[in-house]
Amino acid sequence: MSNFEQFHLDFYQSNYTIDDQEEGYNSYESSENLRGSIKSQTGDPPPSSAFAPSEMLLSSQSYTGQILQPTYSPNTHLGYADGFDEEPPLLEELGINFEHIWQKTLTVLNPMKPADGSIMNETDLTGPVVFCLALGATLLLAGKVHFSYVYGMSAIGCLAMHALLNLMSVSGVSHGCVASVLGYCLLPMVILSSSAVVFSLQGIPGTLFALFIIGWCSFSASKIFTSALAMEGQQLLIAYPCALLYGLFALLTVF
Repeated sequence: MSNFEQFHLDFYQSNYTIDDQEEGYNSYESSENLRGSIKSQTGDPPPSSAFAPSEMLLSSQSYTGQILQPTYSPNTHLGYADGFDEEPPLLEELGINFEHIWQKTLTVLNPMKPADGSIMNETDLTGPVVFCLALGATLLLAGKVHFSYVYGMSAIGCLAMHALLNLMSVSGVSHGCVASVLGYCLLPMVILSSSAVVFSLQGIPGTLFALFIIGWCSFSASKIFTSALAMEGQQLLIAYPCALLYGLFALLTVF
């Protein structure tokens, strides 16, 4: 029994005493005091926002909306409205100007009217396409299906006149300008083909009327080319190949 008590005492015996506990507590307090003195010497650490970029700070301060719910800015809406108001009309962006089309048509219908070179130098193909369709439609009413001939001769005539005018003029001319002028001057030929629907043009009156229309078309085209390309004194030289071209359309109309 004595051996058991001796074993019990040896088992629960420990070298830890209250003095050691107090000494450990005192050492912990001294380390905390040392750490506090170091912080007081170095200063407080800077806030986390000091390391953030200035752009992020400005954006966070100026943004007041919520996620998926942006703030309403009336200036942006007004800016878009001003931009839409300043845009040109759709027809003008497509190159369709009805005022210029009407001025070109009046210039062709009145050969004595002086041509505006700035307007006639535009590559406007709206009027020529309409007049070519009108010529083909009036020929169709007269029982002649000549749409392919009209467009074929128009294309070949434009290429030939383009080459000729580039040789004669100093500044040169574009394909679009040549096609526009020749197409607008096709309007008197539409009048001739419309007359062929009503009565026959194969007699002497019809031939004289066809010659008058050929002279009208060639004179108007030569006048526009001389004013647009500054080719004074060369109108008769330009009128001759134009008369040959419009003579082909007259042959389609008469025969």
